[in-house]
Amino acid sequence: MKQILFLLLFSISSLLAGFKMMNQDILGPDEAFQVDAHKKDGLIQTKIKLGDKIYVYDDKLKYKIVKPKEIDLDKEIKRPKPEKFHDFIVHRNKEIDVDIPLDLIRKKVDGDTFTLAIEYQGCSEKGLCYQPLKKEFTFKLDKAGILKTATPQKSETVQKEERTKLANVTPEQDSTSAAQEPISEEDRIVNTLKGGSIWTILGLFFGFGLLLSLTPCIFPMIPILSSIIVSQSGEGKAKMSMGRGLFLSSVYVFAMAIAYTIAGVFAGLFGANIQTALQNPWVLSIFALIFVALAFSMFGYYEIQLPQALQSKLTKTSDQAQNKGGLMGVAVMGFLSALIVGPCVAPALAGALVYIGQTGDALLGGAALFVMSLGMGVPLLIVGAGAGKFMPKPGGWMTLVSQIFGVVMLGIAIWMIQRIIPGYVTLFLWAMLFIGSAVYMGVLEPFKEGTRGEKKLIKVLAVILLVTGILELIGAFTGATDPLDPLEKLKPSPIATTNASLPARGLSFKIVKNIDELDKAIAQSDKPVMLDFSADWCSACKELEHNTFKDPEVIKLLSGFTLLRADVTQNSDEDKALLKRYNLFGPPAMLFYKNGKMLKNYKTIGYKPPEKFIPILKKTSGK
Repeated sequence: MKQILFLLLFSISSLLAGFKMMNQDILGPDEAFQVDAHKKDGLIQTKIKLGDKIYVYDDKLKYKIVKPKEIDLDKEIKRPKPEKFHDFIVHRNKEIDVDIPLDLIRKKVDGDTFTLAIEYQGCSEKGLCYQPLKKEFTFKLDKAGILKTATPQKSETVQKEERTKLANVTPEQDSTSAAQEPISEEDRIVNTLKGGSIWTILGLFFGFGLLLSLTPCIFPMIPILSSIIVSQSGEGKAKMSMGRGLFLSSVYVFAMAIAYTIAGVFAGLFGANIQTALQNPWVLSIFALIFVALAFSMFGYYEIQLPQALQSKLTKTSDQAQNKGGLMGVAVMGFLSALIVGPCVAPALAGALVYIGQTGDALLGGAALFVMSLGMGVPLLIVGAGAGKFMPKPGGWMTLVSQIFGVVMLGIAIWMIQRIIPGYVTLFLWAMLFIGSAVYMGVLEPFKEGTRGEKKLIKVLAVILLVTGILELIGAFTGATDPLDPLEKLKPSPIATTNASLPARGLSFKIVKNIDELDKAIAQSDKPVMLDFSADWCSACKELEHNTFKDPEVIKLLSGFTLLRADVTQNSDEDKALLKRYNLFGPPAMLFYKNGKMLKNYKTIGYKPPEKFIPILKKTSGK
């Protein structure tokens, strides 16, 4: 117990230390990289003056003529010797001086005017990396071929096409920088991994895990863990206490963290997402059947336990054989739950996977994923400790609780297969579960004289379940697809007046099945394009569909886009190719195109509520 509390306190302190370090003053790009170029003694002397704790990647440092034609100068000039830093080859000296002979320019350039471009990208040791940047200088030769002046041009990010206006500057002065586009969440996280200290990274990722614990990734695991704790506290088993409940949940969370870490490292190194691969109908159906079997076990039809031979062997090894077998079951369930029940992709997870894929640093990337998984498991630890503390002594109530969790297990089975079956079938299954539970609770039986208060409460709950089941049944027969809104087909559309060109029931996405179809659709569009990656088994995708994409303001803004959707439910080779093209590891993700070119810095991964998605749409649409 003390060890667990120590680990939690240590992780939280790391998190706070990480945020404190990240909040230190960060230099702007023009303070971090002061770039100059001027003529002196038959040379063009260039200088990049680096700010405090700033370094530049050697492979990103490039010198070239860009006008009147592009000429690469890197192979013909002498550069300072770089050094190794954090497994990267970088320049960390205060100044990077490179001289370009004017004779070399005269041989390669036709005309009396040319533009020299210096491209560079670097990071701060405080944990921030900058976008690729470019500074241009225009030089003019007189008739005798003598260099006259150098005019600094706009400083810009390499990806930007539109340049911002700058104040007039005199030769040999450093120019000001253009406004930079925002960096996507995924890229910010990758940059943090590249430039931050190990404790900053682990602390931040624990915080990311805490935030991720509030998403649909974790919710289905709460009833699973609760049912495990209940099953471990029956007659003939060790008494359930707060410490034991916390210990069981710790085993579950630790196994879950190992699963996420293994899946993440494999995805980063080999581009094969284990979680995504397991989201196929066969695996989901088998796992759903396992939950059905667990449900009927809790109803008392049979008992699931270790084989007798294995139990006997454990008994010889330890007097606590039954507990050991139970712990193994808890660990296995935690491992499988992470892979199959709770697949999710969020910016923190995607950033770690991209980092592993780019650098091959599975150790740091895997450690970040592991700590993030522990953060995701904090609510589960709270559930385990609470269940152990407040659980009464074993008795007759255990039968009722087991039956309740049996119903919960059936609900989880339905929740799992709803990813692969039609929506109206899902509603029908929910209706049968609710109505069946209500009948079992005696909803059709009349009240008897002298009925106790708890019986009346059960009757009220049964009536609520019956009404809910009837609503789900109506939804199933009217073609509804959302269990949380079974009457959606019977209500007037709230968006019908938002934009007359939109379908009456929602946004209309064109499905693209492969890269060729995608490229063709983008090329043919005369509007900005939003490409949505989705899948039937993706819970965050459903949340986007039923919340964000139904918001009137979102719908109004999206009416100005061509809407494309890559449905990667089947995880086919074409699906994998689409994901790989954008360095994605699974849905949901939204990408934006304008004038046929991708707006990389607005790449959006994971669920975004309307209030956070609307600003992105306004910026990408130009409104």
